[in-house]
Amino acid sequence: MNNPNWDALPLWAWISLAILLLSQSTWLFVDARKRSARYPWFWGIWGIIQMPTPLIIYLFAVRKIHRGWSRKPHD
Repeated sequence: MNNPNWDALPLWAWISLAILLLSQSTWLFVDARKRSARYPWFWGIWGIIQMPTPLIIYLFAVRKIHRGWSRKPHD
């Protein structure tokens, strides 16, 4: 049960993780600046240290995607 290599990730996994975090961070920062959101640096920094929580919270807090769900089409 005690595997000494449980934390040994291959190099390609570390590189993929770094690319994902960097691209998420960049997109959050650029989109926050484009939408004149408060503290775009906060979104960028938070996006580079964690995934996917900052993206989900950003979509609800800044992009307000939840508003489209509650609207009913007018017939």
